Amino acid sequence: MAKPQTTKARRVIRHKRVRRKISGSTERPRLAVYRSLQHVYVQVIDDSKGETIVAASSLEPAILGQREGKRKSQVSVLVGELIAERAKEKGINTVVFDRGGFKFHGRTKALADAARKGGLVF
Repeated sequence: MAKPQTTKARRVIRHKRVRRKISGSTERPRLAVYRSLQHVYVQVIDDSKGETIVAASSLEPAILGQREGKRKSQVSVLVGELIAERAKEKGINTVVFDRGGFKFHGRTKALADAARKGGLVF
């Protein structure tokens, strides 16, 4: 099989490989991360029911007011703290981390570390 040429195609293949191994349940939902060039989006998903429990993104009013003059990785920290806070309100303490095919560094790592610091275990 030839290696896909585009970065997006390679990310999708990595994501499929990750998703074969992990799945969210009611006891331990999946924390799914997606990042675009400008923003970061995160959801806590129960795959057994097929529903999103909580979500957060860098486009929310709570984050938009704080993002002036900050780097994208610093904004990811704010989103990680927000998702941890919302998950705790719903009674979610442990999650399975789904990095979405993105390498675990930079914004993805900053978000994960902030969620851990906010009280989520994964």
